[in-house]
Formats: sequence, structure tokens, C-alpha cells
Amino acid sequence: MKAKEWREFTTEELQHKLEELYQQLFNLRTQKVLGQLENPHKIKEVKKDIARIKTILRERELKVR
Repeated sequence: MKAKEWREFTTEELQHKLEELYQQLFNLRTQKVLGQLENPHKIKEVKKDIARIKTILRERELKVR
């Protein structure tokens, strides 16, 4: 998902989605170690989504100040 699309979510929704993405990343890494991961590129996508969300949350935090 692009950053523009993430910005449409509320802060609470972004925080919830961030938790889900961290859990998904953990599961993907576990699958990789066990040799069950079918799409290794998915790890990179999830990490980028995490970075996008954290960036948006930080922007909002700085805007409030």
C-alpha cells in the first residue's frame, strides 16, 4: 500500500495495523527459517509498510507539537 493510502487511516488504526504487520513479519521470518516461505519478497514488502506507517505516525506526532 502506498503512503498516500496509509495517510487516510486514523492514528489508532495505524497503530493497530502496525501491530498486525509486526506479527506478520514474525510469521514470515519463522516460515523462512523452516523453509516454508513461498514468496521471500513478501518480507521486504511488510518491512516497507512498517516503515511507512512509522513515518506517518512520527509526522503526526511532530505536527501536534
